[in-house]
Amino acid sequence: MAQAFTVALVQNRAGKHMDANIAECSDLVRQAHAQGADLICLPEMFSCLHSSDGQLHVGPHPEDSHPALQHFSNLASELGTWIQPGSVAVEMPTKKLRNRAVMIDPTGALVAQYDKVHMFDVDLADGESYRESEVFESGDEAVLAPTPWGLVGLTVCYDLRFAYLYRSLAQAGASYLTVPAAFMRTTGKAHWHGLLRSRAIETGCYVFAACQWGSHGDAVTYGHSLVVAPWGEVIADGGDSGGVVMAEVDPAQVEAARAMVPALRHDRSLRSPKPVSVGRASG
Repeated sequence: MAQAFTVALVQNRAGKHMDANIAECSDLVRQAHAQGADLICLPEMFSCLHSSDGQLHVGPHPEDSHPALQHFSNLASELGTWIQPGSVAVEMPTKKLRNRAVMIDPTGALVAQYDKVHMFDVDLADGESYRESEVFESGDEAVLAPTPWGLVGLTVCYDLRFAYLYRSLAQAGASYLTVPAAFMRTTGKAHWHGLLRSRAIETGCYVFAACQWGSHGDAVTYGHSLVVAPWGEVIADGGDSGGVVMAEVDPAQVEAARAMVPALRHDRSLRSPKPVSVGRASG
């Protein structure tokens, strides 16, 4: 059985100046490490996020020269800790962008990378409209990251609404799920807590969801970085301001939840649904 460990979630409000965002998050990571964190998670687009006049600024760079990834790789090595640095905009050789999450081990090595699969293309009732697919292309692979405490399923933000991804990660051995996010305040108020608790309950996994907060030009993110236990309890909530939220994680709780409700063993194959014609009643 893996040992208990401490997870920390960084909650920042990124702007368009990458150096300042990296410096702020670096200070928060050091604070979390000083308080005993073993795994430190950051939000989606923590290093650059600003929206104005319909333009989204995310500071893309090639992965092998991305300032944020280089910085936190070095910091993980310096501190000797695990860091999941949210996600960053990575420029591909084709010049297209991917929304990429990685896991960095205590030597500074990138042990896993995941490209966000589901694009946030929505039109909300209050007039808010987003087209992530105009900036990013989708990934096409689910990814597990190995850690001393077990496998971690990597996901990003809007992926949260697609339960099949999380179930597939759990079926493949994940005990923990990361959801770095920049969830909008409008949708966050309505859905954030419910979706994260649902993913934990359905899979019997711990969920670590670091989320940005506050205004980023035209966009406003929700905050409330959450740690959710496998039975669905919220055991840490970052509220609506910046900082670090921490929680103790007991891997035995994963086995306990799955022993009580072994839903992952109860999946069944179904035939594709078909419309059924209903005849008129006679008389």
